[in-house]
Amino acid sequence: MSKTHTIRKGLNLPLVGAPSAQVEDFPLGTSFAVNPDEFIGVTPKLAVKEGDIVKAGQCLFFDKKDPRIQITSPVSGTVQAIVRGEKRRLNAIRLTADAVTSYHDFGSGLPASAEEVKAKLLESGAWTMLEMRPYARLANPDDAPKAIFINGMATAPFATEPAVALAGRETAFAAGLKALNLLAPKTVLSIHANERAPMLAQAEGVEIYRFAGKHPAGNTSVHIARVSPLNKGEVVWTVSAGDVALIGDLFLKGTYCLDRVMAVAGSGIQAPQYYRLRGGMSLEAFFAAKGKAGAYRYISGSVLTGQSIGAKGYLGIQAQQVTVIPEGQGTDFLGWVLPGFGKYSVSRTFFSFLTPGKKYDLSTKLNGEERAFVVTGQYDTVFPFDIYPNQLLKAVWAQDLEKMEELGIYEVVPEDFALCEVICTSKQPLQSMVREALDLLHTEMN
Repeated sequence: MSKTHTIRKGLNLPLVGAPSAQVEDFPLGTSFAVNPDEFIGVTPKLAVKEGDIVKAGQCLFFDKKDPRIQITSPVSGTVQAIVRGEKRRLNAIRLTADAVTSYHDFGSGLPASAEEVKAKLLESGAWTMLEMRPYARLANPDDAPKAIFINGMATAPFATEPAVALAGRETAFAAGLKALNLLAPKTVLSIHANERAPMLAQAEGVEIYRFAGKHPAGNTSVHIARVSPLNKGEVVWTVSAGDVALIGDLFLKGTYCLDRVMAVAGSGIQAPQYYRLRGGMSLEAFFAAKGKAGAYRYISGSVLTGQSIGAKGYLGIQAQQVTVIPEGQGTDFLGWVLPGFGKYSVSRTFFSFLTPGKKYDLSTKLNGEERAFVVTGQYDTVFPFDIYPNQLLKAVWAQDLEKMEELGIYEVVPEDFALCEVICTSKQPLQSMVREALDLLHTEMN
């Protein structure tokens, strides 16, 4: 019997535009791009040049500090352009895809040792699906993690439900679990308290824990803190349940395919639902066909942690969902002075608190500008860790490394502060602050 943890603190944003469970294919198109910035911790060094012919799974660039870590092509085709920025910084690799994808063959068959698993994941590029804690960056192949945490639940706004994404992929998911079990002495699978899908609720070879509560009950950091808290010097690796199936297919079929079933939602989509999309694909044709006309923000990821890509942007290689919401424009007449029956507020600033079940078409508007970073106690209502968030963020802002360590910086990652950022009176960019602090700590400690 799996144990259930109930998370008392949190917040579910009441957004309109939730996806239906219907799944539909969409043509992949011929334009793809890979952005090195997606891979935290990688210093990219090119392995291809413009005009090169590549297969899906062939290396495009690798980590200059650890050449074993490779980022590979999501499609077969031609390297169309190497996009560089200031000081020749590598911004993107653009590809023109073949009509039919040709995959590099990595050999099929389940592995017998951890070395075999690491070798194939590194060679294929699938290693980039593994994230290490602390620091929230690509896992170090030389580490010995005390556990691997697989996230099999979704509480973020419009997040892809694992049971929907994994439907029909039971064999691949089971194979992925067997491979990952070789990498650590313990594998933990986190699922929702109400999850009934057999592939998740009855998964073999893993410790299953159920979680209930508002977002961020689905964040991996919450699961780690409740199941196996990190002590100094310890490392765990994390991966999403959907990516476990991709890893399983790699071993069963010998090919690395980045096709995912993911939620496409938000008020800017005509009919929010699930689509089968491939990481790196251009979403220009998709948004033109499925989106609404108007001023919208197009996000690769969730409204809390995703990346704005524009109407002609590319889906992130690691993206698990797509969200489209209104772009905040202009200012409101008299602002908070009016009763605000149609405005959402976490506090009781507006009379909308009288209709708690109402959904809102929230935009990207900040409703204010950056202000003095003051201690209000707001964060404690949505931050379910045994940590003082205000004090930790003050230490982050001051770049006080010792104080950050004392206050628990190693237990959290940027996404854990997403809700704090939403309700922040000071309008501070908390997630980017935490990201910079973790990078600074990693540099100092390594």
